[in-house]
Amino acid sequence: MSTNVLILCTHNSARSVLSEGMLNHLAARLGKDVKAFSAGSAPSGRINPFALEALRAAGIDISAFRSKSWDAFTEADAPPLDIVITVCDDAAAEQCPVFFGPQGQQPVKVHWGYLDPSTAEGGDEGKRRAFELTRQAIGYRMLQLLMLPLATMDRGQLAEALNQIGHS
Repeated sequence: MSTNVLILCTHNSARSVLSEGMLNHLAARLGKDVKAFSAGSAPSGRINPFALEALRAAGIDISAFRSKSWDAFTEADAPPLDIVITVCDDAAAEQCPVFFGPQGQQPVKVHWGYLDPSTAEGGDEGKRRAFELTRQAIGYRMLQLLMLPLATMDRGQLAEALNQIGHS
């Protein structure tokens, strides 16, 4: 059974998109049955071009990415969510809607904060560097998530392991 992960950020234009792309890319390369999605509480309606550039440079197909609302994951036909990760402090502080996991349980929720690369100084080159460093940091955590024995962990063990990853 697939593990479904929703990654949230306020605008769903940078950090959450980088996270979705990296987790899906790494899961496919490692043969792991994990599927990532991303969304925002106030989606901008566009993906930051530097995020798309960083993903494309990492060999990730960017054609299907779009900025979307977290409301899409509260609908009856939404995939059951096992894990919800907030990646920006604004989203972590917001009251999330109720998401449902398998058997109607709430998904495990954690916060993995990253600085907003779109506010980096140094013009386009500074932003490009910041997006690439953020993509690499996200990739490192996503690899750690994929190394967990997800199928055999209970909710408490999963929450503890994900929190430990967030502090790495």
